Amino acid sequence: MCGIVGLLLKTPSLRGQLGELMVPMLIGMTERGPDSAGLAVFSQPLGEGQRKISVYSGLTSEADRHDWLALTSALNEALKVNATSQVKGNHAIITFEGEVTPVKDWLKAFNPKLHLLSTGRSIDLYKDIGTPSQVAARYGFNQLAGSHLVGHTRMATESAVTPDRAHPFTAGEDFCLVHNGSLSNPNGIRRMLEPRGIQFETDNDTEAACRFLEWRLREGDDLPTALHNGFEALDGFYTFLMGTATELALIRDPFACKPAVVAETDDYVAIASEFRSLAHLPDIQHAKVFEPAPEEMYVWNA
Repeated sequence: MCGIVGLLLKTPSLRGQLGELMVPMLIGMTERGPDSAGLAVFSQPLGEGQRKISVYSGLTSEADRHDWLALTSALNEALKVNATSQVKGNHAIITFEGEVTPVKDWLKAFNPKLHLLSTGRSIDLYKDIGTPSQVAARYGFNQLAGSHLVGHTRMATESAVTPDRAHPFTAGEDFCLVHNGSLSNPNGIRRMLEPRGIQFETDNDTEAACRFLEWRLREGDDLPTALHNGFEALDGFYTFLMGTATELALIRDPFACKPAVVAETDDYVAIASEFRSLAHLPDIQHAKVFEPAPEEMYVWNA
C-alpha cells in the first residue's frame, strides 16, 4: 500500500505556492506510506543547451556533508561545462551546459556511491527514507515553486526500504512515474528489456514499469501510445501517475483495485489516493471531484 499525490497549477500566479499546497497532500498519505517519500517538481525549462541532474549523496560516507563545491569545481575542470550546484541536505541539483552522457559518466566515476535521480531541463527530484513530514522538512518542500509535481509515500511490500527504491522513478529526460500497487511480472519485463539496452538500477517492480515506458518512448511512441502498450505488457494492479515537462498523466489498471480521486477547478488539477489529501485545497467545495475510470488515460497539460 502506497500513497500518490499530484498537483498541476493552471493559474500561473499560484505557481509560487506549489510546495505550500502540496505538503499537506503528501503528509495526508502518511498512513499509506510511512517508510519513505519523494517528489518530482517541474518548473520553467532551462535553455536548450542546458541540462540539470538531481543527485543524492546519502549513500556516500559524507552523506549530507558531501562537498558539492569541490565536486562542481572538479567537474568544470574536467569537462568545462560551467556547472553550478544548488544543495538541499544530501541532494544537489547540478546545472550545466552541454551533453548529458559525459556528465553522468563523470559523476559515476568521481564517486560510484552518488545516486543520479533525474535528468532534464525542467525536473528536480527529491526522495529519501523517513515519514513524509520528515522528508518534506528535510528538503524544504513547502518552498518549492513550479507548474506541477508528482509525489509519493511508500509502504514497502516487495523490496527493501532504501532511498533508491523510493519513488518517483525516472527514465530519459523530464519524465517520472509513481505507483500504487504491485506488478506480478517485473522480472519478465526486465528479461525482455535488458537485451534491448535498457539498464536497471534496483529490483523494485515500479522501475520495471518505468523502464518499459522508457523503451516505448525511445521506440517512438508518444506517452498515450506507450501507456496503451503498457496495458498489454504490465500484469498486476496499479495506479500510475506520471509527470513530463508539460503534462500530468494518470492511469489505472483494468480492475481499478487501487484508489485514486481527482479534483479539478479553473485553477488546478489535484490527484491523490484518498480525498483527505485534497480537502485543504482552495475552493475544493466547488471542484469537480471524480474517481478515474479503469484502463482510461487522463492527461492534463501544464
